[in-house]
Amino acid sequence: MSTSTIPSRNDPLGYGFAVAGAILFSTKGIFIKLAYGEGVSSEMLLSLRMIVALPVYLVILVTLLRRSPEARAMLNPRVVLVSMAVGILGYYISSYLDFLGLNFVSAQYERLVLFTYPFFVVLFGVWFFGDRMVWAVLPAMLVSYGGLLVIFGWNLTVAPDGLVAGTLLVLGSAITFALYQHLAKRQMLVIGAGLFTCLGMSTAAVCAIGQNLVVAGPGSYLALPPEIWAYGLALGVLGTVLPSFLMNAGMARIGARATSSTAAFGPLVTIVFAVIVLSEPFTLFHLIGTALVLAGSILFTRAEKRARRLNG
Repeated sequence: MSTSTIPSRNDPLGYGFAVAGAILFSTKGIFIKLAYGEGVSSEMLLSLRMIVALPVYLVILVTLLRRSPEARAMLNPRVVLVSMAVGILGYYISSYLDFLGLNFVSAQYERLVLFTYPFFVVLFGVWFFGDRMVWAVLPAMLVSYGGLLVIFGWNLTVAPDGLVAGTLLVLGSAITFALYQHLAKRQMLVIGAGLFTCLGMSTAAVCAIGQNLVVAGPGSYLALPPEIWAYGLALGVLGTVLPSFLMNAGMARIGARATSSTAAFGPLVTIVFAVIVLSEPFTLFHLIGTALVLAGSILFTRAEKRARRLNG
Protein backbone atom coordinates (compact mmCIF):
# COMPACT_ATOMS: atom_id res chain seq x y z
CA MET A 1 0.00 0.00 0.00
CA SER A 2 1.39 3.37 -0.91
CA THR A 3 1.50 6.44 1.24
CA SER A 4 -1.16 8.01 -0.96
CA THR A 5 -3.78 5.49 0.06
CA ILE A 6 -6.26 7.21 2.35
CA PRO A 7 -8.66 5.25 4.61
CA SER A 8 -12.33 5.61 3.71
CA ARG A 9 -15.10 5.81 6.33
CA ASN A 10 -17.61 4.39 3.78
CA ASP A 11 -16.07 0.97 3.19
CA PRO A 12 -18.39 -1.95 4.09
CA LEU A 13 -15.59 -4.49 3.68
CA GLY A 14 -13.39 -2.51 6.07
CA TYR A 15 -16.15 -2.47 8.66
CA GLY A 16 -16.71 -6.19 8.12
CA PHE A 17 -13.05 -6.93 8.79
CA ALA A 18 -13.08 -4.78 11.93
CA VAL A 19 -16.26 -6.37 13.33
CA ALA A 20 -15.01 -9.91 12.71
CA GLY A 21 -11.71 -9.05 14.37
CA ALA A 22 -13.45 -7.55 17.40
CA ILE A 23 -15.62 -10.65 17.84
CA LEU A 24 -12.66 -13.04 17.63
CA PHE A 25 -10.55 -10.90 19.97
CA SER A 26 -13.41 -11.11 22.49
CA THR A 27 -12.86 -14.86 22.91
CA LYS A 28 -9.37 -14.23 24.27
CA GLY A 29 -10.47 -13.57 27.84
CA ILE A 30 -12.49 -16.78 27.95
CA PHE A 31 -9.54 -18.95 26.93
CA ILE A 32 -7.24 -17.10 29.35
CA LYS A 33 -9.63 -17.64 32.26
CA LEU A 34 -9.97 -21.34 31.43
CA ALA A 35 -6.20 -21.70 31.33
CA TYR A 36 -5.76 -19.81 34.61
CA GLY A 37 -8.11 -22.36 36.15
CA GLU A 38 -5.42 -24.95 35.38
CA GLY A 39 -2.79 -22.95 37.25
CA VAL A 40 -0.74 -21.61 34.34
CA SER A 41 1.12 -18.29 34.73
CA SER A 42 0.48 -15.14 32.68
CA GLU A 43 3.99 -15.27 31.23
CA MET A 44 3.65 -18.89 30.17
CA LEU A 45 0.21 -18.43 28.63
CA LEU A 46 1.25 -15.33 26.69
CA SER A 47 4.30 -17.17 25.37
CA LEU A 48 2.17 -20.15 24.30
CA ARG A 49 -0.10 -17.80 22.42
CA MET A 50 2.90 -16.40 20.60
CA ILE A 51 4.57 -19.77 19.98
CA VAL A 52 1.47 -20.78 18.03
CA ALA A 53 1.22 -17.45 16.22
CA LEU A 54 4.90 -16.80 15.40
CA PRO A 55 5.39 -19.46 12.67
CA VAL A 56 2.28 -18.23 10.87
CA TYR A 57 3.53 -14.65 10.76
CA LEU A 58 7.02 -15.66 9.73
CA VAL A 59 5.73 -17.81 6.85
CA ILE A 60 3.47 -15.02 5.64
CA LEU A 61 6.28 -12.47 6.01
CA VAL A 62 8.72 -14.56 3.96
CA THR A 63 6.04 -15.21 1.34
CA LEU A 64 5.23 -11.52 1.02
CA LEU A 65 8.88 -10.57 0.66
CA ARG A 66 9.63 -13.31 -1.88
CA ARG A 67 6.63 -12.62 -4.09
CA SER A 68 6.65 -8.84 -3.98
CA PRO A 69 9.73 -6.82 -4.99
CA GLU A 70 7.66 -3.74 -4.10
CA ALA A 71 7.31 -5.00 -0.52
CA ARG A 72 11.06 -5.52 -0.26
CA ALA A 73 11.67 -2.04 -1.61
CA MET A 74 9.42 -0.54 1.08
CA LEU A 75 11.56 -1.90 3.89
CA ASN A 76 14.49 0.07 5.20
CA PRO A 77 16.07 0.00 8.68
CA ARG A 78 13.97 2.88 9.97
CA VAL A 79 10.66 1.43 8.72
CA VAL A 80 11.49 -2.01 10.10
CA LEU A 81 12.56 -0.73 13.51
CA VAL A 82 9.53 1.53 13.88
CA SER A 83 7.18 -1.31 12.87
CA MET A 84 8.84 -3.61 15.38
CA ALA A 85 8.53 -1.02 18.16
CA VAL A 86 4.86 -0.39 17.40
CA GLY A 87 4.24 -4.14 17.36
CA ILE A 88 5.85 -4.49 20.80
CA LEU A 89 3.58 -1.76 22.13
CA GLY A 90 0.35 -3.20 20.75
CA TYR A 91 0.92 -6.94 20.84
CA TYR A 92 3.32 -7.44 23.74
CA ILE A 93 3.00 -4.64 26.30
CA SER A 94 -0.75 -4.19 25.84
CA SER A 95 -1.36 -7.94 25.80
CA TYR A 96 0.79 -8.57 28.86
CA LEU A 97 -1.04 -5.92 30.88
CA ASP A 98 -4.34 -7.50 29.86
CA PHE A 99 -3.18 -11.01 30.79
CA LEU A 100 -2.02 -9.77 34.18
CA GLY A 101 -5.30 -7.95 34.79
CA LEU A 102 -7.33 -11.09 34.11
CA ASN A 103 -5.74 -12.65 37.18
CA PHE A 104 -7.85 -10.25 39.26
CA VAL A 105 -11.06 -9.42 37.35
CA SER A 106 -13.77 -11.32 35.50
CA ALA A 107 -13.75 -11.79 31.74
CA GLN A 108 -16.90 -9.66 31.41
CA TYR A 109 -15.47 -6.74 33.35
CA GLU A 110 -12.13 -6.98 31.56
CA ARG A 111 -13.82 -6.71 28.19
CA LEU A 112 -15.89 -3.71 29.27
CA VAL A 113 -12.81 -1.89 30.57
CA LEU A 114 -10.97 -2.61 27.32
CA PHE A 115 -14.04 -1.35 25.52
CA THR A 116 -13.17 2.20 26.60
CA TYR A 117 -10.12 2.32 24.33
CA PRO A 118 -11.95 4.26 21.55
CA PHE A 119 -12.12 7.21 23.94
CA PHE A 120 -8.34 7.11 24.29
CA VAL A 121 -8.04 6.84 20.50
CA VAL A 122 -9.86 10.17 20.25
CA LEU A 123 -7.84 11.82 23.02
CA PHE A 124 -4.48 10.66 21.66
CA GLY A 125 -5.51 11.79 18.19
CA VAL A 126 -6.14 15.28 19.54
CA TRP A 127 -3.12 15.44 21.84
CA PHE A 128 -0.46 13.91 19.62
CA PHE A 129 -1.64 13.53 16.03
CA GLY A 130 -3.37 16.77 15.13
CA ASP A 131 -6.96 15.54 15.13
CA ARG A 132 -9.77 17.95 15.91
CA MET A 133 -11.49 17.43 19.26
CA VAL A 134 -15.11 16.36 18.99
CA TRP A 135 -16.58 17.76 22.21
CA ALA A 136 -19.88 16.01 21.57
CA VAL A 137 -18.27 12.67 22.52
CA LEU A 138 -17.72 13.75 26.13
CA PRO A 139 -21.27 12.88 27.31
CA ALA A 140 -20.86 9.46 25.70
CA MET A 141 -17.60 8.93 27.56
CA LEU A 142 -19.26 9.85 30.86
CA VAL A 143 -22.13 7.42 30.21
CA SER A 144 -19.75 4.54 29.48
CA TYR A 145 -17.55 5.22 32.48
CA GLY A 146 -20.69 5.48 34.59
CA GLY A 147 -21.52 1.94 33.51
CA LEU A 148 -18.07 0.75 34.49
CA LEU A 149 -18.48 2.37 37.90
CA VAL A 150 -21.73 0.44 38.44
CA ILE A 151 -20.02 -2.89 37.82
CA PHE A 152 -16.90 -1.78 39.71
CA GLY A 153 -19.06 -0.92 42.73
CA TRP A 154 -20.77 -4.32 42.60
CA ASN A 155 -17.42 -6.10 42.43
CA LEU A 156 -16.08 -3.93 45.24
CA THR A 157 -18.79 -5.24 47.59
CA VAL A 158 -18.65 -8.87 46.44
CA ALA A 159 -15.03 -9.57 45.43
CA PRO A 160 -12.81 -6.58 46.25
CA ASP A 161 -9.48 -8.45 46.39
CA GLY A 162 -7.26 -7.30 43.53
CA LEU A 163 -10.05 -5.33 41.88
CA VAL A 164 -8.23 -2.00 41.77
CA ALA A 165 -4.99 -3.58 40.55
CA GLY A 166 -6.83 -5.59 37.92
CA THR A 167 -8.78 -2.56 36.72
CA LEU A 168 -5.63 -0.44 36.41
CA LEU A 169 -3.79 -3.19 34.52
CA VAL A 170 -6.60 -3.66 32.02
CA LEU A 171 -7.03 0.10 31.68
CA GLY A 172 -3.31 0.31 30.95
CA SER A 173 -3.85 -2.28 28.24
CA ALA A 174 -6.64 -0.17 26.73
CA ILE A 175 -4.49 2.97 26.79
CA THR A 176 -1.47 1.33 25.14
CA PHE A 177 -3.69 -0.32 22.53
CA ALA A 178 -5.28 3.03 21.66
CA LEU A 179 -1.85 4.57 21.12
CA TYR A 180 -0.85 1.52 19.08
CA GLN A 181 -3.83 2.05 16.75
CA HIS A 182 -2.68 5.51 15.76
CA LEU A 183 0.93 4.46 15.27
CA ALA A 184 -0.02 1.25 13.44
CA LYS A 185 -2.27 3.07 10.98
CA ARG A 186 0.61 5.30 9.96
CA GLN A 187 2.93 2.34 9.42
CA MET A 188 0.30 0.46 7.43
CA LEU A 189 -0.07 3.41 5.08
CA VAL A 190 3.64 3.02 4.35
CA ILE A 191 4.10 -0.76 4.03
CA GLY A 192 0.59 -2.23 4.02
CA ALA A 193 -1.44 -4.07 6.65
CA GLY A 194 -0.08 -7.56 5.98
CA LEU A 195 3.59 -6.67 6.05
CA PHE A 196 3.22 -4.49 9.12
CA THR A 197 1.21 -7.13 11.00
CA CYS A 198 3.85 -9.79 10.34
CA LEU A 199 6.72 -7.55 11.43
CA GLY A 200 4.96 -6.24 14.51
CA MET A 201 3.52 -9.51 15.72
CA SER A 202 6.71 -11.48 15.10
CA THR A 203 8.68 -9.01 17.20
CA ALA A 204 6.10 -9.09 19.98
CA ALA A 205 6.13 -12.89 19.89
CA VAL A 206 9.89 -13.01 20.34
CA CYS A 207 9.58 -10.67 23.33
CA ALA A 208 6.86 -12.78 24.98
CA ILE A 209 8.65 -16.07 24.42
CA GLY A 210 11.93 -14.63 25.61
CA GLN A 211 10.29 -13.30 28.77
CA ASN A 212 8.97 -16.72 29.73
CA LEU A 213 12.29 -18.38 28.97
CA VAL A 214 13.93 -15.99 31.42
CA VAL A 215 11.20 -16.34 34.07
CA ALA A 216 10.49 -20.08 33.90
CA GLY A 217 13.21 -21.64 31.74
CA PRO A 218 12.98 -23.89 28.65
CA GLY A 219 12.06 -26.96 30.70
CA SER A 220 8.79 -25.38 31.80
CA TYR A 221 7.18 -26.16 28.43
CA LEU A 222 7.81 -29.90 28.81
CA ALA A 223 5.78 -30.04 32.03
CA LEU A 224 2.62 -28.57 30.51
CA PRO A 225 -0.46 -30.82 30.23
CA PRO A 226 -2.21 -31.17 26.83
CA GLU A 227 -5.15 -28.96 27.83
CA ILE A 228 -2.83 -25.98 28.40
CA TRP A 229 -1.35 -26.46 24.95
CA ALA A 230 -4.91 -26.59 23.59
CA TYR A 231 -5.72 -23.25 25.21
CA GLY A 232 -2.50 -21.83 23.81
CA LEU A 233 -3.49 -23.07 20.33
CA ALA A 234 -6.93 -21.46 20.63
CA LEU A 235 -5.39 -18.18 21.83
CA GLY A 236 -2.84 -18.23 19.04
CA VAL A 237 -5.24 -18.92 16.17
CA LEU A 238 -8.65 -17.58 17.23
CA GLY A 239 -7.48 -14.88 19.63
CA THR A 240 -4.39 -13.64 17.80
CA VAL A 241 -3.66 -14.56 14.16
CA LEU A 242 -7.09 -14.21 12.59
CA PRO A 243 -8.30 -11.13 14.50
CA SER A 244 -4.99 -9.26 14.16
CA PHE A 245 -5.10 -9.49 10.37
CA LEU A 246 -8.80 -8.67 10.29
CA MET A 247 -8.48 -5.66 12.60
CA ASN A 248 -5.43 -4.29 10.82
CA ALA A 249 -7.03 -4.79 7.40
CA GLY A 250 -10.10 -2.95 8.65
CA MET A 251 -7.97 -0.17 10.16
CA ALA A 252 -6.07 0.31 6.91
CA ARG A 253 -9.37 0.69 5.02
CA ILE A 254 -11.44 2.81 7.42
CA GLY A 255 -8.94 4.33 9.89
CA ALA A 256 -8.31 4.02 13.63
CA ARG A 257 -11.37 5.94 14.84
CA ALA A 258 -13.86 4.08 12.66
CA THR A 259 -12.28 0.73 13.56
CA SER A 260 -12.55 1.51 17.26
CA SER A 261 -16.27 2.23 16.84
CA THR A 262 -16.93 -1.39 15.78
CA ALA A 263 -15.73 -2.79 19.10
CA ALA A 264 -19.27 -2.95 20.55
CA PHE A 265 -19.62 -6.55 19.43
CA GLY A 266 -16.75 -7.67 21.66
CA PRO A 267 -18.33 -7.17 25.11
CA LEU A 268 -21.60 -8.81 24.07
CA VAL A 269 -19.85 -11.94 22.81
CA THR A 270 -17.62 -12.05 25.89
CA ILE A 271 -20.59 -11.73 28.26
CA VAL A 272 -22.44 -14.59 26.58
CA PHE A 273 -19.43 -16.91 26.69
CA ALA A 274 -18.42 -15.84 30.21
CA VAL A 275 -21.85 -16.69 31.58
CA ILE A 276 -22.19 -19.97 29.66
CA VAL A 277 -18.62 -21.28 29.75
CA LEU A 278 -17.15 -19.72 32.89
CA SER A 279 -20.39 -19.55 34.93
CA GLU A 280 -19.70 -15.92 35.79
CA PRO A 281 -22.63 -14.10 37.41
CA PHE A 282 -24.72 -11.66 35.43
CA THR A 283 -26.78 -9.61 37.84
CA LEU A 284 -28.99 -6.58 37.49
CA PHE A 285 -25.91 -4.45 38.17
CA HIS A 286 -24.10 -6.13 35.29
CA LEU A 287 -27.10 -5.49 33.05
CA ILE A 288 -27.27 -1.80 33.98
CA GLY A 289 -23.52 -1.31 33.73
CA THR A 290 -23.24 -3.11 30.40
CA ALA A 291 -26.21 -1.19 28.99
CA LEU A 292 -24.59 2.11 29.98
CA VAL A 293 -21.24 1.16 28.47
CA LEU A 294 -22.86 0.10 25.20
CA ALA A 295 -25.14 3.14 25.17
CA GLY A 296 -22.09 5.35 25.61
CA SER A 297 -20.45 3.62 22.67
CA ILE A 298 -23.50 4.20 20.47
CA LEU A 299 -23.65 7.87 21.45
CA PHE A 300 -19.90 8.12 20.86
CA THR A 301 -20.19 6.70 17.34
CA ARG A 302 -23.11 8.96 16.45
CA ALA A 303 -21.30 12.04 17.72
CA GLU A 304 -18.22 11.10 15.69
CA LYS A 305 -20.22 10.60 12.50
CA ARG A 306 -22.15 13.83 13.01
CA ALA A 307 -18.92 15.75 13.51
CA ARG A 308 -17.39 14.24 10.38
CA ARG A 309 -20.42 15.26 8.32
CA LEU A 310 -20.31 18.82 9.63
CA ASN A 311 -16.59 19.10 9.01
CA GLY A 312 -17.01 17.73 5.50
